[in-house]
Amino acid sequence: MKSGYLRTASTFVQGAQTLAQRYYSSPALLDEEIEQLFRRRWMWVGRSDELPNAGDYLLFEKFGESVVVTRTKRGGVTAFYNVCRHRGTRMCGEPRGTFSETIQCPYHAWTYSASDGRLIGAPHMNEVEGFSRDDFGLHAASVHEWEGWIFVSLSRQPIAFEDAMAPVLTTFSRFNLAALRRVERRTYDIRANWKLILQNYNECLHCPTIHPELSRVLPYTSGANDLFEGEFLGGYMEILEPNESATLGGKACGVPIGDLPDDDRRRAYYYSLFPNMMLSIHPDYVNYYSVWPVREDRSIVVTEWMQHPDSLAGGYSPQSAIDFWDLTNRQDWHICEQGQLGIASRVYEPGPYSPRESIPAAWDRAYLSAMGHPGSSNAS
Repeated sequence: MKSGYLRTASTFVQGAQTLAQRYYSSPALLDEEIEQLFRRRWMWVGRSDELPNAGDYLLFEKFGESVVVTRTKRGGVTAFYNVCRHRGTRMCGEPRGTFSETIQCPYHAWTYSASDGRLIGAPHMNEVEGFSRDDFGLHAASVHEWEGWIFVSLSRQPIAFEDAMAPVLTTFSRFNLAALRRVERRTYDIRANWKLILQNYNECLHCPTIHPELSRVLPYTSGANDLFEGEFLGGYMEILEPNESATLGGKACGVPIGDLPDDDRRRAYYYSLFPNMMLSIHPDYVNYYSVWPVREDRSIVVTEWMQHPDSLAGGYSPQSAIDFWDLTNRQDWHICEQGQLGIASRVYEPGPYSPRESIPAAWDRAYLSAMGHPGSSNAS
């Protein structure tokens, strides 16, 4: 959805090509991606304001795992696998709710502390020689709050969040993201490989033909990237006057999201956070996406919009921003689906990237490196 060409032309790698067909069509390769990327990385699961009070919880259910994320009495978050240590039963079935102080398995009533996962009740186990409740606490999952988002890792030994996110750990501080409030959530079912969606987001060469409404507000040749290599990519586009924001009609739909400098009030920022998050920052609202593979040719995208609390209190409506991106998103999803169909053809072979596609080419390099497939972009 963006170009940032002014700063990326010089970083373009001559000879860069699109990925080979198998990266979009192989169920076995998708299994490898889930193991190498999704189960080992930090994944967005929700917003901090979804757990306002001690005992509030939400379930994160992806890739065969179910994780309970809950707010502790001290105000932090903790996470446990939704697996009873007795006979493996899933304990929580509702996607969200509130614990009193304990989590109890509905099967045989093993009971755990909601704050630290300790086993505190196990009927009749006192009759088992050598049994100790200390040995059967819930399995913990790694969890971290950052900029108002909650992230979970399914890895037993994840990279420290601060290390994994080091290139962008403080990049967005000026945008007041932690204080923003969600105003809308939408889910899209897309018949395309998850990588096509990320690659499409990372360029705007397609914008004049696919997005006439967007192009009137955000010229595809405007802007620059500040992150143009590695797992975190993106930068800004200039909002074309007299437009004030990326909305239908071009008017701002709320107050500024923070105490922004003048330049930021005339720009929209677009970043992809590896492996599957996309972050779009506008002067008066923010929307973000998580992309989840379902099959090699099908993906689910969850997107939410946020505004400053003063916009909500002041009676502003985010609808013009929601409608703008719902239209733009559907245009993107359609062209991604057309790409999936074309790549499935027996005549498909990798094609060359142009300098205006240097960011998706960089995304491909980061992906191949993370998968342990360096140098194989045009392999059969």
